[in-house]
Amino acid sequence: MPNRHTSETQIKGRSSGAALFASLLWFWHEGRMLQITPNIEIADWELAESFTRSSGPGGQNVNKVSTAVELRFEAERSPNLTGPVKTRLKRLAGRRWTLDGALIIRVEEERSQARNRVIARERLTELIRKALVAPKRRIATRPTLGSKKRRLKTKKERGEVKALRGRVTGDD
Repeated sequence: MPNRHTSETQIKGRSSGAALFASLLWFWHEGRMLQITPNIEIADWELAESFTRSSGPGGQNVNKVSTAVELRFEAERSPNLTGPVKTRLKRLAGRRWTLDGALIIRVEEERSQARNRVIARERLTELIRKALVAPKRRIATRPTLGSKKRRLKTKKERGEVKALRGRVTGDD
């Protein structure tokens, strides 16, 4: 079952367990929607994955295998998210939000491409769930009568102390 995510080692017949798991994971995800809440699902066309080599230590695995995952979510074009949710998502995403309205999540923490893919999808789900929660409006409170009196009393005391700091005039 070679598809666009089948590794070169699988084609040559030297399939590793991680590569097989990655292809099975892709087969399982293919055609499925990413479930955010019971009412909100992200369609497959809204997500695009690309794979690159990870940075940092790792020896031969890092040098030869593309384990880093870059998940791109077309948030601005998504019909499942409302305008206010998209605005909050843009604010939460920060520099991960592109000019054309896509959200990019890059994961290279694990040695396995399959695990990095799962982590990227989990992070996207969590970010969207945070954006779904509307912030509570702040209700302005008024200062109490007692706090006003205390403030004026301390203000008067400070003024009296400062008045004593003036020049001393001689009575001579």
